[in-house]
Amino acid sequence: MTIDAELRFSRGQFDLDLSFAVAPGEVVALLGPNGAGKTTALRALAGLIALTDGRIRLDEKDWDAPPKVFVPAEQREVGVVFQDYLLFANMTAVDNIAFGLRARGHRRGVARDRAMTWLDRVGLAEHAHAKPRALSGGQAQRVALARALATDPQLLLLDEPLAALDASTRMQVRSDLAHHLADYPGHTVLVTHDALDAMVLADRIVIIENGVIVQQGPPSEVARRPHSDYVANLVGLNLYRGTAHGTMVELDDGGTLTVTEPSTGRVHVAFPPSAVGLHPEQPAGSPRNTWPVTIVGIEQHAYTTRVRLDGTPPVLADVTPATVADLRLQPGAHLWAAVKATETHAYPA
Repeated sequence: MTIDAELRFSRGQFDLDLSFAVAPGEVVALLGPNGAGKTTALRALAGLIALTDGRIRLDEKDWDAPPKVFVPAEQREVGVVFQDYLLFANMTAVDNIAFGLRARGHRRGVARDRAMTWLDRVGLAEHAHAKPRALSGGQAQRVALARALATDPQLLLLDEPLAALDASTRMQVRSDLAHHLADYPGHTVLVTHDALDAMVLADRIVIIENGVIVQQGPPSEVARRPHSDYVANLVGLNLYRGTAHGTMVELDDGGTLTVTEPSTGRVHVAFPPSAVGLHPEQPAGSPRNTWPVTIVGIEQHAYTTRVRLDGTPPVLADVTPATVADLRLQPGAHLWAAVKATETHAYPA
């Protein structure tokens, strides 16, 4: 049973128009900047808002088909994990999980037994009688996930499920979540603005900007071939658009780049900041793209330094601290940027 979603929703100046499907066992991530429409899409799937137009269908059953059909949230087979988890503060962990089962008609003893099974599955059996205030962020997230999955939902919705965690906890919880999603046979939609969460957890990524889909595909394909500046920034690539004439690409905003594979027509050209070399003078004797640049910013990134450079085209370069010292890099300095054609990746726009 595939979930087909044609989500069209209008309110004020905002319009949402998305179409995608989710297969059984598949995790689809809706990724985009704040205000793109991710949360609106999730609320529509959950039944918390009604579509203006379009359709949400699970197999042959419509959940929302304006103007005649709207199945309310409580009648949809949906589990939701919210960003702030929204656990009931006055209930223990086991009672939080049992709540959804009780709401769907299970007897108290059956609901608690099943809740205990789920607590054991997420590694929290010893915290069964703890209340949310006694749990860490990672533990609360696992309780919320167990509560959502305990009812065997057809659709699991994850709304920024790792956003409330600190950095030290996030990596482990992300790994745990990936394990549980791999075992879940239903349909999963993950809403996030974190590229790493999407890349690790999703089978397919749907990029949303201003209420529409600008790109979708497997994580590796989206990361390797970004179609917008937003995606390029997320995955840390320099991205340009232009017109190819063989191995030479005329860039829309000025400048040219040489690539390895000849093509014709509109293309994107991408390469990582680590592929950019910086030189005090124009390098010679190497088949590279070279052009003059001026440093406009320097930022420390983990073990490398990211240098923002103005030129035709502008470019980001990642260099070592030793390079910063050797070249005496500082804002306003004039240098030459160099990128080997073999480091570039050109693909149809």
